[in-house]
This record gives sequence, structure tokens and C-alpha cells, in this order.
Amino acid sequence: MNVSASAMTTPPSPPPAPEPLVRVRGLCKYFPIRGKGILSKVVATVRAVDDLNFDLFPGETLGLVGESGSGKTTAARCLLRALDPTAGDVLFRTPGGATVNLATLPERALKPLRPHLQMIFQDPYSSLNPRMTVGEIVAEPLLIHRMGTRREQEERVVDILRRVGLKAEHRTRYPHAFSGGQRQRIGIARALIMRPSFIVADEAVSALDVSVQAQVLNLLKDLQEEFKLTYLFVAHNLDVVRHFCDRVAVLYAGRVVELAPAAELFSQPKHPYTRALLSAVPWPDPDVRMRFDVPGEVADPSRLPSGCAFHPRCPACFGPCKTQRPELKRLSPTFVQVACHLHSPAD
Repeated sequence: MNVSASAMTTPPSPPPAPEPLVRVRGLCKYFPIRGKGILSKVVATVRAVDDLNFDLFPGETLGLVGESGSGKTTAARCLLRALDPTAGDVLFRTPGGATVNLATLPERALKPLRPHLQMIFQDPYSSLNPRMTVGEIVAEPLLIHRMGTRREQEERVVDILRRVGLKAEHRTRYPHAFSGGQRQRIGIARALIMRPSFIVADEAVSALDVSVQAQVLNLLKDLQEEFKLTYLFVAHNLDVVRHFCDRVAVLYAGRVVELAPAAELFSQPKHPYTRALLSAVPWPDPDVRMRFDVPGEVADPSRLPSGCAFHPRCPACFGPCKTQRPELKRLSPTFVQVACHLHSPAD
């Protein structure tokens, strides 16, 4: 039997997976609690972030969710070195292709990387200096890093204001003259003025009306495509996370307990805590009740229980949960990662 050459051709190999833009490995942030008095001793330690591990790929949006006190904002600030980590690595791939550890770089070496790492803050009212005009606020990073002449800086400010939906004449006004949505656009413009590759959005739409939230989210999506941005999106609103994020990391007591593509996490959550979070989302139907209720409050980060930190609240708790802390493991055949004794790792 004759076999055509085309039939014998080896199928093309899949393209190589992209290198992560940010690798977080073993990230920890502890805060000491001291007793009373001038010479007080450390009596306890708050483990706000405890052994955090995940990757961020170029051009993606990774959502970071969890109850208040789970360590989301602390983790985000550690990534940008707004807070110095207690331990761990934050490996960032620079535009030149080199990999640097942001967690250990001295401040002098960190400053040239600041333009590539920016943050959009939660409160558009308190994150803008009321004594500065919009033009001065947006241009301030250019002045700090001494980029361009005064004329070039002004042209760049006008350009970025237009890209976020504001007008050139707005640069002479003060923040109090703008609505909450417009102020958040100013904050976005300030973050984009340096042409960063990585942006942390810390509850960037939670202080806005629902209609304005949609406008800002659409703007962030458009800017991501235009400037090839990578987002770490910290949020409480799970409906926003579902539609805006590519992948979602669920935090509990400073650790990732589940990491999965957004569509899969919302349709087939694996960790009991993730199921509890999704069940708490309100529905516009009085007959729909929570499907997976859990008792108690989020674990005290200064007195974490042994084993799995969620086990005192978990209805599926069994023997190993109380004594062995589960590691984040990949499940087969999906890209889901779960830290739970109920699931076996991939073969």
C-alpha cells in the first residue's frame, strides 16, 4: 500500500509556552505584634502572606480574590516592593529579557525598574493629591525619572489623558472638580504615563457606581490590548472577576488555595473554600439560598491552626487536614492547582 508523503509528515509541535512575566515563589510578609512598654518584646506574629506561589504571564489578567483579611492587598504591595517581603522571591522579567528578583533588590537598583511596575489604587478620592492639578499629578512620574523636556512631558500628558477618555483642558483642573469615575481615569493615566508592562489594580472599581465600573473595566481591557499590559487584579466582586480575568487565584490566610482559568473555577470549583465564596454571591431571587455555607470567620493570621488553615470551618475536613498543611498541586488533565487533601496531584 502506498502512503502519501503528506500522510507521513510529522505533525507540527505545539508552540512553546510563554515565559512568565512575574514568578512568585515562597513569598511571605509577617508583621510583629509587640507588647506594651518602650522595651516591649514581640509577643506574636501576623502572617499576612504565608508562602505564596503563582506565575503571571505576559498579556494576561490574574484575579486575586478572598475574604477581607486574606492577604490580597499585602501580597500585591509586596510584588511592587511598596512593602518589603519577609521572605521569598518575586522574579520579574524586564523588557530587556533579564530576570531580576524584586524582593531582594536594593532601592537604588529598584528605581530604574519602577516605570515598568505601576499600581492603580482603590480609592480615587484619597489617591490623588488635592493640591496638584491633573496635569501635575499625571506628569509627576516623568519628573521623578527625568524623562523628556517640559514640552515633551506636556504632550505625553495630553496624549495619555485622551487615551483614558479625558480632555486636554482637564489637565489644568484639580481633582475635586471630577466625579469618582473621572478620578479613577486620572489614576489610570498616572499609572500608564511611564508605559509599564505590569500593573496591579487594587480594587480599582469597587468604589465606583455599577455603570461607571463597566466603563472603567472596558477602558482597562482596551488599554491592555493597546499597550500589551499584564494585570494583577485584586477584587471582592466575583462577578467582575469572572468577566474580566483570564485566571483566578483564591487566597485564604495568606496562601493560594486554588488557581485556575476563570471559566473553570466558576463552573467547577475544587476547593471547599472556593465553593463557599461562590455560594455567597447574591442572586436576584429570594428563593435561591446559599448552597455551601461555612461557619466561623477567616482564620486569625497571628494564630493560624495546624494543618490546613481552613479545616476548622471546612465541612469536608478529615484526618490529614488537621495535621498536614496541603501543598498547591496541579490536577490532571487541567491547569487547575489546588491546595487540598481531597484532591490527588497530577500523575
